[in-house]
Amino acid sequence: MLPLLAIGFFAPQRPLPTAAAARQRAAASLVRASADMAVDRRVDCIVVGAGISGSTLAHNLHRGGADVLLAEARDYVGGNVVSHEEDGFVWEDGPNSFATQPSIVRISHELGIEKELVFADESLPPWVNHGGKLHPLPKGKGGKGPKGQLELVFGSNGVLKFGLSGSLLSWPGKIRAAIGALVGHAPPPEGKEETIREWVTRTLGEEVFLRCIDPFVSGVYAGDPMTLSMSSALSKIARIERYSYGIEWNKLGAIFYGGLARQVELTKERKASPPDPSWVPFEYGNPGSYRRGLSTLPHAIAAELGQPHGAPPDPASRVRLEWRLASLRRDADGYLATFETPHGPQAVRARAVVSTLPAHALRGVIDEVLPGAAPLTEALREGIGRKGIYYPPVAAVTVAYPKSAFRDVELDNGFGPLRDLPGFGSLNPRSEGVRTLGTLWSSSLFPGRCPPEYNLLLNYIGGSRDAPIAELSEEELVAEVDRGCREVLLKPDAPPPKVLSAKLWPTAIPQYELGHAPLIEALERAEADTPGLWVCGNYRTGVAFPDCVTFGYEHAQTVLQYLDAERDAPAALPAAP
Repeated sequence: MLPLLAIGFFAPQRPLPTAAAARQRAAASLVRASADMAVDRRVDCIVVGAGISGSTLAHNLHRGGADVLLAEARDYVGGNVVSHEEDGFVWEDGPNSFATQPSIVRISHELGIEKELVFADESLPPWVNHGGKLHPLPKGKGGKGPKGQLELVFGSNGVLKFGLSGSLLSWPGKIRAAIGALVGHAPPPEGKEETIREWVTRTLGEEVFLRCIDPFVSGVYAGDPMTLSMSSALSKIARIERYSYGIEWNKLGAIFYGGLARQVELTKERKASPPDPSWVPFEYGNPGSYRRGLSTLPHAIAAELGQPHGAPPDPASRVRLEWRLASLRRDADGYLATFETPHGPQAVRARAVVSTLPAHALRGVIDEVLPGAAPLTEALREGIGRKGIYYPPVAAVTVAYPKSAFRDVELDNGFGPLRDLPGFGSLNPRSEGVRTLGTLWSSSLFPGRCPPEYNLLLNYIGGSRDAPIAELSEEELVAEVDRGCREVLLKPDAPPPKVLSAKLWPTAIPQYELGHAPLIEALERAEADTPGLWVCGNYRTGVAFPDCVTFGYEHAQTVLQYLDAERDAPAALPAAP
């Protein structure tokens, strides 16, 4: 779960704001003037956007020997990853953790920050708020290999106990889910792209969707499962159904057996490509972070590239902050990128360019060189009432309460008192009427993040189904979060929260909605005709922190191969028509 986090809500496409229109007019002027502009620098590759995708890509290109320039419109490296440390509290304004993957451990080792990695207790479950009670979702106890699988099924908080004695699902809901998992379900409709709600309802039933999957989708995407595409947004889960039907005797596609088949395959893949023994030990998928927050990673990359976080701009570094891409041209000498900077327009020439900008930031910037990217912002999405890729607003509100303010409740399955917050966090199905999407129990996940007498909570609120959250003041955001905490976690007489941060991200997480795949396919076709230019980002390679880090490693290999081939066989590029 990676939260950043009324059904049928569709945000209308607003006219281009005046400020954005002014920037486009200025960009057009820069395009006309760029041919005569002095080139500030010549590099092998420009990476535009210094979020996690862009910064990790720049790191890997640098390690691969490329002369890289990382350009960022903000005044720091890290994008939506922003960590704070003050008065004994450590908190995040964006994502709170990652599901550990080799790519994260690898880059931490390369940067010399692996000793800063921290991992959560693997047995801590996510909890779902339903019917005035917190219900644990099934989770193993951290056992390895077959032992871990047995714990997940037969353990004290395993699937079997969830099904037989858990109270999150009714008995009709449990029976329906068991039939879909163990016996079979209706086949997928031919020629139709299913939403997440349609897929889950077809395979496991409406109750599983409403009480388990709906809050999960809110946590991962802050999205609307009535518009999110199952095959695009949750492709790894959708793939299990294909594995299920691939088992000869499993004629009705019961997904439990497909899940087992995929797990066996995954185990073989990991054994065939084991982690480097010099890395710190880790468990796949275990929640992790760094001692001083996730910003440890982008700050280390910034320092490696010659621009330590908070230091004055260094002209000799490979990082340019407060540089906003205004235009991009292609000619016989490669690419010419023009930037708006605090010191006026600057031009950089490069053999290759990778954009990791959000889709909405591309409008009017790369149209000349890659008109095929226009659908990312302009294509009409039939059936969902939008143009292009939608980024809903999400607020991250961090508060702390004294442990004594939490309800005197013993949680199910032997997890102990609520005041100890023994879990990953709590999710709120939309049917429960709590406006907060989910609350991460930060101080339980990573001990030492607050003074011992407090519990630290990171709350996400907003998303596709609550876009009006963007109109609330900071005080109103905190009041909504406090109201949700009191309804789910706190005693009636709990004191006001200690407010550490209330950060609104107006355009937070790209939504992989119906029709997403054709947009990406059109972009790939356009790129194929424009060698040396890639338009990437988390709307293309996944929104989770590990997805972005993995992209940075894998795409660097693609760019380095291109640079090597172009260097070995130099040829003039034809000018774009």
